[in-house]
Amino acid sequence: MKKWTLSFLTLALVLVLAACGSKPANNGNGAAEAPQNNAGNAEQAAPEETVKLIVGATVPHADILKSIAPQLKEEGVELEVKEFTDYVQPNVQVFEKQLDANYFQHQPYLDNQNEENKLDLVSVVGVHVEPFGAYSKKYKSADEIADGAKVAIPNDPTNGGRALLLLEKQGLIKLKEDAGIKATKADIVENPKNFSIIELEAAMLPRQLDEVDFALINTNYAIEAGLNPVNDSLFIEDKESPYTNMLVARPDNKDSDAIQKLAKALTSDEVRTFIEETYEGALIPAF
Repeated sequence: MKKWTLSFLTLALVLVLAACGSKPANNGNGAAEAPQNNAGNAEQAAPEETVKLIVGATVPHADILKSIAPQLKEEGVELEVKEFTDYVQPNVQVFEKQLDANYFQHQPYLDNQNEENKLDLVSVVGVHVEPFGAYSKKYKSADEIADGAKVAIPNDPTNGGRALLLLEKQGLIKLKEDAGIKATKADIVENPKNFSIIELEAAMLPRQLDEVDFALINTNYAIEAGLNPVNDSLFIEDKESPYTNMLVARPDNKDSDAIQKLAKALTSDEVRTFIEETYEGALIPAF
């Protein structure tokens, strides 16, 4: 009888201990929590919340952005690239918070847009330079340019001025000494070849090459039209061009974690290699 009683007590003690060991933990709010497997905690941790960025860009900027989308996704940033064919809407839409950022312009253009349209957009980081060039279906070299040639340039203030400065650097015209980046046709003081200079929207210039003798075209529009800036241009800016294309955002989001991850990715060794191998001198990394 004593032996049976001892066995019964031992069994009861085992059951009590087993019940205590399997009791769900309390989360502090009175609710029981499921048992945890400590060995797999690191793998079972919930992933960080993904942040979506919508970035406006022209070509080739859009292609550069797309090349880093997989890398950003691994870092918790979903990148959506919205492509534009003009230079106005990308800034307007960032200002109006339809876009988080854009990537297509240099600092002089941004400064002019901020001033003219009462925007307050800011540069986040410089990425690459697109040497500005002259193109023609009529001439094979700058030496062939004839007197009275019809020349097309962009009609926006900074790119128009940039085109005139390039013409001056080639010795084809002379501008007032203080004309600078905002130079216009009115600032031409010498035009020895009697060029007829017409101003057109930048995006239209490649399509007008049949109508003019030559045109000065932004590299992004030249590439989009199938022109190779290195091989097809009559003349082009040198590698010391100060017009670095930038990632641009608003003051309220430029320092956000997602924008800074994008800026870091755009200035990575991977992007440097992508630019150098894809564009072969038509675009030059600025970092």
